[in-house]
Amino acid sequence: MFACMKKNILLLVSAFLLTVNVSAQSTPQHNVTKVTVAAGMLEGVDESGVTSFKGIPYAKPPIGELRWTPPQPAAKWTGVRKADAFGAQAMQKFIYSDMKFRSSGVSEDCLFLNVWTPAKSATDRLPVLVYFYGGGFIAGDGSEFRYDGEALARKGIVTITVNYRLGIFGSFAMQELTKESAHHASGNYGLMDQAAALQWVQQNISAFGGDPKKITIAGESAGSFSVSALMASPLSRNIIAGAIGESGSLVGKQSATSLAEAEKTGEAFGKKIGAASLAALRALPADQLLEDASKPGDAGYRMSFNVDGYFFPKAPAKIYEAGEQAHVPLLAGWNSEEGSYQSILGKEEPTKENYISAVQKRMGENAAAILKVYNPDNEENVKQLATDLASAFFIGFGTWKWIDLQVTTGGKPVYRYFYTHPRPAQRADKDNTNPAPAGTGAVHSAEIEYALGNLATNQAYDWQPEDYKVSAIMQTFFANFIKTGNPNGLGVPTWPAVKAGQAADVMRIDVNTKAERESHRDRFLTLDKIMYK
Repeated sequence: MFACMKKNILLLVSAFLLTVNVSAQSTPQHNVTKVTVAAGMLEGVDESGVTSFKGIPYAKPPIGELRWTPPQPAAKWTGVRKADAFGAQAMQKFIYSDMKFRSSGVSEDCLFLNVWTPAKSATDRLPVLVYFYGGGFIAGDGSEFRYDGEALARKGIVTITVNYRLGIFGSFAMQELTKESAHHASGNYGLMDQAAALQWVQQNISAFGGDPKKITIAGESAGSFSVSALMASPLSRNIIAGAIGESGSLVGKQSATSLAEAEKTGEAFGKKIGAASLAALRALPADQLLEDASKPGDAGYRMSFNVDGYFFPKAPAKIYEAGEQAHVPLLAGWNSEEGSYQSILGKEEPTKENYISAVQKRMGENAAAILKVYNPDNEENVKQLATDLASAFFIGFGTWKWIDLQVTTGGKPVYRYFYTHPRPAQRADKDNTNPAPAGTGAVHSAEIEYALGNLATNQAYDWQPEDYKVSAIMQTFFANFIKTGNPNGLGVPTWPAVKAGQAADVMRIDVNTKAERESHRDRFLTLDKIMYK
């Protein structure tokens, strides 16, 4: 009888354990929704498998006496801070019609970042992407629809967008600021913001289920310039595990000025607006300072970054030449129509004679060398040649030079792309009664929604199945690279790394994406002799 009772008890225990096990397996795992970072506790929003944390302050508001100082650690808070709304945009004018913001407005109090995480726990150790927006360092915001991090988060990547100071607020230099600085430097504040955000990510991302040792940085246009800068700076280069650059770098013709030149520019501006001292400039309301700085031409402020001895110990190109940049894998490239043929020809018709005349006028003694490699052998190819040349002048050459230097001195694989897929026609609706037709080339910034999986957030275009095909391929390339430092994997064409000193294998991204050997290396070698300093 005792044996029978013992058997029954064991059966009951086994049934109970089985029920508990089945219940545990059938209960869905919930995402991380509350995290504790250095400054306090945050509560995010669960969006069906991805949790977003918006408007997280990574530094103190750069206002008052903190205007034009390096970013300071964010103040601590008590209790739980709701992270359900984007923080304010950096001070800027609304100059680009394609920028669609979700934040509440502009403010000097703008140093916020946003996190999208698919993590189930803080121990997941997922790869991390930190994305920096474009906008010429005078516009842009981490709340833009096209930079939304949800799509990449659903691929197992903790995705982050970062706000940073823009225009005069992010680059102003003067001797008083340099003397005030513990680093004897001024300017470069927007880049310092980005470096501070990376330091914040390294310190805090584990709480969101991210791996602080697998941080990839990326950006388009000004964001790509920023990636090249962050790779070069001792403030950030040791944090980075990989880098993605879409159209642009600081090692081409658009590089950093000297500190002395930046100081001179800043002081001249202060005198021009009747605020010659640092105290007077800091006392100006942000709106007024923005208005004064935004005036056209010499009436306003011409921003630039500078070799300040702190963020940049020396010129960015010199850092890359010496192999002192981050030695990490790089994926970078540019688009087929970064510039317009009209920027070469102006209002003239695209004829061979007009093209030659325009190049001679623009390039002077270097015109013959340019015309040798951008040679109009017939009337039909003039428009394309002018487009190619304009694209190289604007941003193609600087991106090529960055890639070339990283291949030579970076010590890690480099993957180069050429994005050629044009956007489709625009939709016709009540707000867009005269829609533009489909493009013939990929214009500047056209790839962003494709790469980040955000086509559906842009209602201006009539997206077709082939657009989603291109987007799927580009997302996969990006996701593979962020996870492994290599874009290759199942379901995408094989992408060879660039080899030093020879024509590159370039991934041509379009409906029929494939790797091709570059056919115009001679163009960039020629431009290198003319444009690179």
